[in-house]
Formats: sequence, C-alpha cells, structure tokens
Amino acid sequence: MRRLVLASILMATSAVSAVAGANDFPYGNTHSFTVYRNGQPIGTHTLAFQNSGEQRAVSTSIDFAVKALGMTVYRYSHRGNEIWNGSTLQSIDTKTDDNGKQFTMKARQNGNQLAVERKAAEPAAGAAMNDQGLQRNGTVVEALPANMLPSTHWNLNQVKQSTLLNTQYGTPSKVKITDLGRETIKTASQTIQATHYRYSGDITMDQWFDDRGRWVKAAFKAFDGSEIEYILQE
Repeated sequence: MRRLVLASILMATSAVSAVAGANDFPYGNTHSFTVYRNGQPIGTHTLAFQNSGEQRAVSTSIDFAVKALGMTVYRYSHRGNEIWNGSTLQSIDTKTDDNGKQFTMKARQNGNQLAVERKAAEPAAGAAMNDQGLQRNGTVVEALPANMLPSTHWNLNQVKQSTLLNTQYGTPSKVKITDLGRETIKTASQTIQATHYRYSGDITMDQWFDDRGRWVKAAFKAFDGSEIEYILQE
C-alpha cells in the first residue's frame, strides 16, 4: 500500500513539474507587432508557437510594403519555421523576398554541428552581400557551431551570444549586445516595464524584453536611413 501511495505522489509531482515547465514559456499561441516606418504603418511581424512538452515549433511571418504617391516602392516578405527541443535548435527553414531578391536558407543539427545551406540572390542596390559571406546566385553549405542561435528576435537567450545565425542570409553574424537597463515602453494597449538591449556589429538594432522574457519592442534604421519601430499588439 505504501508503495502505491508513494508511486501516486511521485506521478503527481512529475505531472505538476511538467505543467510548471510548460508554463515557464512566456509566449501564448501568437505574438504580433505592427511595424512603423517614420511613424507610418507599413506591415506586420507575427510569431506563432506550438508547444508539446519540450518540443516547440515557431513560425515567423513578416510582410512590409512601403508606398509613395499611392504606389508600392518597396516590399519585403519573410517566412520562417523553427523546431526546438527545449533550448536546443533542431532545425530552421526560411524564405525571404527582399523587394524581388530571393533568399532561402535551412539549418539542421548534425552531430556536434549545425549544418547550414543557403542560397543567395543578386543583392539589392547598396546591399553589402559580400560582407555577409554570400555568393551571387549560388548555394553554399557550411558547418557552424551546434549551439548557435538564430536571429529570430523572440528568444531572450540571444542577448548572451556574440554570434547569431542570420535568418535571412544564413550566415554567422558577429554581434555585441549591451544591456542599457530598465525602461517603460508602450504597447498598443498599455505601458510595461522592459529591459533595453542594443545590438551592434553585423546586426544593428535595439530590442526590449519584458520581465516574463517576451520580446516586446524593436527599433532600427532601415537601409535608406528611415526609422523602423515595432509596436506590440496586445
């Protein structure tokens, strides 16, 4: 009888621990931003999460359109899918259309390496494609460290890294991330406390994460010098 009671207690404890572990993940099913350029809305950046125990699937959808005189002068679309086992990236696939220039990349865990395959396109005018280690209209295969994190914004653990996998180009991006302290930011419906991080190096931007570990804001300069700001919709 004692053994049965003990077994029941252990099973109940394990179940509670599993639920608590799942509840530690700070995001709900979706997480969406409206994106502004110089104060005017140009599109959305949306994340979708599917969780099953330690397994997690994350999809990214980004769509921007910049208009002038009623005409679309710049368009950007990005789709990405990530598979995680706990804190370990298992795979990622992305496809990007940067105003007509096509980029695809995929990465898979392969033993103690992250096997990356990327396909480059002709760069947009002024784009520093050579700086990203890309070749024009070619497919490149490269082995990167297995613990490298992708630059998909939502993962707070990226602020501890010095190199991120660029999810548009599929190249390693050197980055220095500085903690600028606590700030009050505005979402679409409220003000919240968040920690401000500044990224410099191959990736230059500012990001904010709240006390739950959620990505809640971003800001950066576009290639034309315009100001881009992400406002969380909640």
